[in-house]
Amino acid sequence: MTARRIIPCLDVRDGRVVKGVRFKDHVDMGDASELAARYRDQGADELVFYDITASPEGRTLDYDWVSDIARLLDIPFCVAGGIRSVDQAARCLDHGADKVSINSPALERPDLIGEMSDRFGAQCVVLGVDSKRAGDDWVVHQYTGDPTASRGAGRRTLDWIVEAQGLGAGEIVLNCMDEDGVRRGYDIAQLQATRACLTIPLVASGGAGAADHFRDVFQQADVSGALAASVFHSGVLAIPDLKRQLEGDGIEVRR
Repeated sequence: MTARRIIPCLDVRDGRVVKGVRFKDHVDMGDASELAARYRDQGADELVFYDITASPEGRTLDYDWVSDIARLLDIPFCVAGGIRSVDQAARCLDHGADKVSINSPALERPDLIGEMSDRFGAQCVVLGVDSKRAGDDWVVHQYTGDPTASRGAGRRTLDWIVEAQGLGAGEIVLNCMDEDGVRRGYDIAQLQATRACLTIPLVASGGAGAADHFRDVFQQADVSGALAASVFHSGVLAIPDLKRQLEGDGIEVRR
């Protein structure tokens, strides 16, 4: 296993980073460029930027904004938000993004995953999956950036991630909606079930509130990366301190 990745996530609306709880009640956390520079300097391994209203509003993200971020960063970053075609994904990569993430558009047209993988290589294609518990199972939701548009996608989470892997996705980011913003730890059971279905990298998202939560998800769910937002935006946890603690716990991280 390669070094585990620490990945701050920036949910962006009108150039500002926002954060909610369980995908609702978003509050302003600061300027996207300023936060990106802070995490770059602190030693983040990657950054992920979600234009959270792009898909619900039927538009794609701002390519000029992607260029601005690319000029600022010297670490890999991924962008997401209303990417519905190979050409739109290509423009994101041409403007400096290292990866593109698709979510609701892939649910609308799963072949998009394979088309992007064939054109750019699987390493550039990330599938975001917004997943919520339903009894003893988990189901996929879409358009989650807008609480008024969010709805079930009619798919079981584990079925969808297996299908996406087969279509050519290079990485899965599993957003566990029930834990989002709650800071009580990652959904280990769901991530373990997902990890068991995959041969491609899995990134955990939703629930980080302390350094121990990162340790647990790496040790117990064997994820490649851990994505978090509010715990970093609020200053509760600094990335250098987190990496030192993970190293002390015997987990390999990039320094």
